[in-house]
Amino acid sequence: MSLLPQFGFFELITIAVLLLVIVGPKDLPRVMRMAGRVMNQAQNLAGDFQSAVREMAREAEVEEMRAEIEALKKDNVFAETKNSIDEAMKPLEDEVKREAADVNKAVADSAAAAEEKAEAAAAKKDVHGKSADDASAAAADKTSAG
Repeated sequence: MSLLPQFGFFELITIAVLLLVIVGPKDLPRVMRMAGRVMNQAQNLAGDFQSAVREMAREAEVEEMRAEIEALKKDNVFAETKNSIDEAMKPLEDEVKREAADVNKAVADSAAAAEEKAEAAAAKKDVHGKSADDASAAAADKTSAG
């Protein structure tokens, strides 16, 4: 349903005859030019209005899209899943770090004990003046000579 009036051929002829009678034949061309200008301005105004409405619709769509993007950023399923996995892995990660520290401590203690043992053996060798190898070599020399 159109809101604009429908003008047919007979309606236009009726309007033309009324204009000719009211305005007169002398001023009719001037009135028609003025009517043409008014119609042109009305069309330009309607075009500007339509483009402004289209622009507002585009801006509304852009704003709606921005709002949807922000909502998706806030309700990001992947980020929530990552955060929940990170939270679940935190105790396991802490336990692995404690175990690694315990292993490092045990290795350090073992290395220190081995070093102490080596130092004790070296000190024992110095105290006796001979090492166990020197003593067995001397014993072998005695048995060969004897």
